[in-house]
Amino acid sequence: MSHPKVPQQISNPVSDNIQKLASLFPSAVKDGELDIEALKQELGQFTEVGPERYELTWAGKQDAKQTAFEPVLGRTLKYIPEDSKNPDTTENLYIEGDNLEVLKLLRQNYYGAVKMIYIDPPYNTGNDFIYNDNFRMSKEEHEIEEGDRSELGERYTVNRKDQNRYHTNWLNMMYPRLKVARDLLQEDGVIFISINDDEHINIRKLCNEIFGKENFIGNIIWKNVTDNNPTNIAIEHEYIVVYSKSKAMLEPIWKSKLSDVKDVLMNIGNELIQKYENQEILQEKYSKWFRENKNQLWPLENYKFIDEQGVYSGERGVHNPGKEGYRYDIIHPVTQKPCKEPLMGYRFPKNTMDKMINEGRIIYGETEDKLVEIKVYAKDYKQKLSSVI
Repeated sequence: MSHPKVPQQISNPVSDNIQKLASLFPSAVKDGELDIEALKQELGQFTEVGPERYELTWAGKQDAKQTAFEPVLGRTLKYIPEDSKNPDTTENLYIEGDNLEVLKLLRQNYYGAVKMIYIDPPYNTGNDFIYNDNFRMSKEEHEIEEGDRSELGERYTVNRKDQNRYHTNWLNMMYPRLKVARDLLQEDGVIFISINDDEHINIRKLCNEIFGKENFIGNIIWKNVTDNNPTNIAIEHEYIVVYSKSKAMLEPIWKSKLSDVKDVLMNIGNELIQKYENQEILQEKYSKWFRENKNQLWPLENYKFIDEQGVYSGERGVHNPGKEGYRYDIIHPVTQKPCKEPLMGYRFPKNTMDKMINEGRIIYGETEDKLVEIKVYAKDYKQKLSSVI
């Protein structure tokens, strides 16, 4: 029986000393290991070094690079008809296996053929299993190694924060997989990588090296949780990091005519327009539906109007941003006075504005004191890929 006053956890004096050094000289302890040269520099002792350059490096990087190029010997993909669902019509492939081996097998037949890749790797939070690609481990080493194998033969290891090479282990796992993933991409292909704060910095640096910094597309910030136990800052988001194989080959603007919310608005709009010819009743019925469903209509939560042409929003897009625009009067249809003019003038020439007025595309305020707005119909909406979701 253990004595309550005797500590059950045995202290590691070497690890304790490294932690003490890390508290005094953070730059001298890297991934749980002491960097003697960095410690000397912290103490004012500098030695001559060769040419320096900006790069991400870690213990085992060369082996990780080599792993990406090692062939898969004696392996092949096996088709299992009984597990397949309508293979002739769906043209989908669902593959089970060790993920690095499968990527390499795919590379043989799909090199440069993939349009988009999405991966959701272990976030390396300290409790995650990561893949151990050291397939040359002996049976004894495997028995000693903490972890397990998946049903697919993947070797898992718990990557704890309190062990040395915590970030190194994760980087060694990620490098070959990202390298092979890049080989699979078309020239205009892109990769989306889910990650959180634990390795966000390292995944950016790693991808800058593999894909090229010039091919970074952007970060998507995904608010996916509510932190009910906040500390200094309530962390309520993750990231999706986006890189391309060749940014120069991409379309300059990513917008899509496809939108689930747009379809909902168009359907309810068409349904109400067929039922109600009177404009006031039509708007009244749509407003009631809109209030009941507004919280589900992002990013079209401002499309609160309807007429015989469909559901629409009033957009303040008539002003000219940043520099002097066009100057002319727009007469209010009720007061017959000139409407308030934007500070920098209108962004459209008068003939374009007259055309929109004649088409009924301009929204007026109750008086001339309000800036006019443009009708933007849901049917014309194109959804952009926002950096915040």
